[in-house]
Formats: sequence, C-alpha cells, structure tokens
Amino acid sequence: MSAILESGQMALRLMKDGDLAEILRIEKNAYTHPWTIGIFKDCLRVGYYCHVLEQDDVVQGYAVMSEAVGEAHILNICVHPDSQGEGWGRMLVDHLISSARRLGAEIILLEVRPSNKVAIGLYHDIGFCEVGTRINYYPGKNGREDALILALNL
Repeated sequence: MSAILESGQMALRLMKDGDLAEILRIEKNAYTHPWTIGIFKDCLRVGYYCHVLEQDDVVQGYAVMSEAVGEAHILNICVHPDSQGEGWGRMLVDHLISSARRLGAEIILLEVRPSNKVAIGLYHDIGFCEVGTRINYYPGKNGREDALILALNL
C-alpha cells in the first residue's frame, strides 16, 4: 500500500486519481461550497502534497498542501462529517506540519472561516496564531465570508 503511517487498519498515503470520487463525496458532505474534481486534479498534476487518511481501505479524510520557498500552505483539510471528533483532523494537521518541516518550510499558513469554531480551536491548540484576514474570501450562503489567516512558525 506504500502507506506513510499505518496504525491498525488506519493508513495515511498519497492521494491518487482513483480516490477522487470518494473525496468529492466527502467534500460535498462537509462543505456548502466544495472543491471541484478539477481543483483536486490540478493539485495532483502540479505536485502538491496530497494525502488521504483511510480506515479499512475507506477514505475518511484528506489533506492538500503546497510548499515553495520556505513556506507551506494548507489548502484543504477535511475529515468526513461522520468521522469527525475522533482525532483524525489533528492527525492530518500534525502530519502536514511534520512534512512541511521535512520539506524545509519555515512557516505554515492556512485560511479558515471564522464560523468554523471547531477548526479554529484545533489550530490554536496546535500552536497556530492569527496573522490576518482575507476579506470576502469564501463563498457563503448569504454572500461572502472572510477568512482568518493562521500561521505556525516551524
């Protein structure tokens, strides 16, 4: 399987085209404005750091990160809503942080909706700090929503 991390029946491995149908299903269950298959294909095509977390060969979550010039950027991290609260989001974030360090990044950045209190709590608990705001960054049900920019010095 060439897993990066294996624990019992859970594995963290590279994302592949064959995962995209399941990833899109999770994306649509988790987000009101999900990424498209084209976005995921572009991330794979350009060589972004794309991984899936699976349990018993079923994708439960995934993460996408870019890295360049000493800076890593978490672009998407998601755990299926039915599997949230089990520590898998933290596992994915911890893995991305370790990977960013290994790739030579000095800082890791991400955007998060201010309304996503659970994610913000997780990021703060890990050590991310708010460094700015992107106005009208996310599409929303009633217009646009700002994004908090969070950073972690590595």
